[in-house]
Amino acid sequence: MTVTYRLSNPGDLDAICRHRVEMFEDMGAPQDKIDAMFDPFRQWLEPRLADGRYFGITAEDEGKDIGHAGGFILDWPPGPRLPITDQRGYIFNVHVAADHRRRGIASELMTRIEQEIKARGIIYIALHASEAGGPLYQSLGWTPTSELAKIFEAAEDNGEAPRK
Repeated sequence: MTVTYRLSNPGDLDAICRHRVEMFEDMGAPQDKIDAMFDPFRQWLEPRLADGRYFGITAEDEGKDIGHAGGFILDWPPGPRLPITDQRGYIFNVHVAADHRRRGIASELMTRIEQEIKARGIIYIALHASEAGGPLYQSLGWTPTSELAKIFEAAEDNGEAPRK
């Protein structure tokens, strides 16, 4: 096994989408929700991958895509914890193919995507961890935060047109 790492590019669109599907399948998400997410995610990703708003690290074994970690920068208001910055990094789409796990690839992807975000001048990074990913992230120095979430009923579910 010879794993190499590189910055992702627009040619990786399909592989990144595949990794996202496999990641949610591994987490046990309902297949109908994964299927419903696929096209909207691909449409969201394509222009952002092309213009650099989404950036990622791709892991390859002898030229075959085996893993990915993605990131983007969010506008975020300064607050008491980070009073001098108005942006934060966000890491997601961290996934390694099942037959390549437990070999340090996810750790290396995380190290490299963190470096990429730091190189962009970002001092605060967040992510949401799966149950399986939590121990890895904590071993890399990540700490749980107090974030909570709420999902409102989707407009298409209640018959209303979404506002834009």
